[in-house]
Amino acid sequence: MLELDIIKQHVRLEPDFEVDDTLLDTYSNAARRLVENRTGRKLYATAAQIPKDSDGNAADENALVLDDDLVTAMLLLIGHWYVNRESVVVGTITSEMPMAVQSLIEPYRFFHF
Repeated sequence: MLELDIIKQHVRLEPDFEVDDTLLDTYSNAARRLVENRTGRKLYATAAQIPKDSDGNAADENALVLDDDLVTAMLLLIGHWYVNRESVVVGTITSEMPMAVQSLIEPYRFFHF
């Protein structure tokens, strides 16, 4: 969903460095799924990608279109996972998810009543 170029720029890799492309793509997919799981909404790259019903109305009422906040949250996650490749780092205190990520995606949560 995110372009590899912006991911590489965020983690400060040269565009022609291809060794970690598959890893970065895996992290990108995981970040998308995390946002979807935390918000309870399906993420679409553009509004045009939201499925339509036979009347042309959005078939997914809770669709979430990728915006700058969500891109930033995903990049923060990808960068965090790229630098911290294990769930526990001995001798340091780390959180599961960078605090800024939660702050960025929280407003997009869908609450089921």
